[in-house]
Amino acid sequence: MNRLFPSAILVSLLLVVPGAVLTSSQAQPASSGDFNYFANPPYVAVSPSTVVPNDVPLCLTSNTNVPTYPVIYCYSPNFIQTAYNFNGAYKLVGGYGAAGEGQTIVIVDAYGSPTIESDLHHFDSIFGIPDPPSFQIVCSPPGCPSFNPLNFPLDELGWTIETTLDVEYAHAMAPAANIVLVVASTPAGDAINTAEAIAISSFPGSVMSQSFGIPEYLITGNNAQVQQAEQNYIAAAAAGITVLASAGDAGAGNGINTANALFPSSSPLVTAVGGTQGNPLGGLVKYKGSCSPSPRPGFPTSCTPTGYGSEAVWNEAWLPAAGGGAPSLIFAAPSWQPFSLTGSTMRTTPDISYNAAVDGGVLVYWTACLTCISPTFSGWFVVGGTSAGSPQWAAIFAIADQLRSMNHKGPLGFVNPALYRLAESRKYTSDFHDITVGNNELAGTTIGFNAQPGYDLASGWGTPNVGNLVADLSS
Repeated sequence: MNRLFPSAILVSLLLVVPGAVLTSSQAQPASSGDFNYFANPPYVAVSPSTVVPNDVPLCLTSNTNVPTYPVIYCYSPNFIQTAYNFNGAYKLVGGYGAAGEGQTIVIVDAYGSPTIESDLHHFDSIFGIPDPPSFQIVCSPPGCPSFNPLNFPLDELGWTIETTLDVEYAHAMAPAANIVLVVASTPAGDAINTAEAIAISSFPGSVMSQSFGIPEYLITGNNAQVQQAEQNYIAAAAAGITVLASAGDAGAGNGINTANALFPSSSPLVTAVGGTQGNPLGGLVKYKGSCSPSPRPGFPTSCTPTGYGSEAVWNEAWLPAAGGGAPSLIFAAPSWQPFSLTGSTMRTTPDISYNAAVDGGVLVYWTACLTCISPTFSGWFVVGGTSAGSPQWAAIFAIADQLRSMNHKGPLGFVNPALYRLAESRKYTSDFHDITVGNNELAGTTIGFNAQPGYDLASGWGTPNVGNLVADLSS
């Protein structure tokens, strides 16, 4: 691992990308006020004795709030790879171990995690994943922050779980890609912007994932940190960098009864990733054999994933949580998102989606502070949220960039127009799973959007058929 402390930050402000149009409310003088981003993916601790690598998508939990208690659906990487046809993409690049070769995935998080290197290595060893060819931790000045799990106001513990989820699953889906964890000193907008400016100038042609955000209703008006972030995204587009962000875990209103999107996913220069869940519960993946949790206490020894099942919009009332997606309060609609498609004159999110269920989430190994949660926990958690989608979509775009490089083409960079062109073409049904069931109305609120055929504000264009999608993006 290398720790980098750049002495200078250089951001290009020369490229103006069509669609990055701010509304009149942003034309006022800049505010000096800062804000803090949020990142704390929903998770459930599970018993290590029921983590069966690559065999059984079932775990035991002591959390009685889970509707399927004590059994919870839990996925190791190979189940997700099979459901979304990553295997089709791997065949195009020479196999799983070569996926993402020559590419760089940049993960941006506040605080990082003191155990991320050892956790990633253990995660890889359990699931038979090769170590990344390069894993760098880049900290913005004045250097990597010391770990303070008692920093409850800024939820430093939640950020460590977020960091671990992001790194482990970006790597698991594209194991030959270089991983760069860019650590901001705090979750403040200014600190995140500083860290991202370093990443953009240091890693041109990369793919950058942001599994954090802030509800737009908290930042309406001309906030200086929003303007700084937009300049970063303009610079990223100029540097051939694809930028993603999670669309949120609190429904269409981000916890209130007014529709609003989550920033930075609402930026027209960012690809917003929404959430889905298996339909029915546990139905994301098709299996060969029985995956029934009964009779207990013995689980079946094996059930082989064979393909994609079915999905609905992510909405788990027991958490409560639901996928973000709504018209922006800040950004006007870009040209590639016309009113005839979205029914709005404003930028709408999400653009695409991915599995975000907790009961049906991914297995993550995290040991930064187990005693902070419970002295009996082992380090294995089932984690969900749209946070899980952004780094895995980053891996998808890294594989697409790898294919483009093999075909002597440059990186995708700002990808939204290309995504929408594909989705509006005859390629849609082969490149995406159209989500037509469910809504993103968070329990306890009255605002939400229904899934429907084609694009919608609950799931965007849907989830990927990775093998087909990367082939089309590469051409």
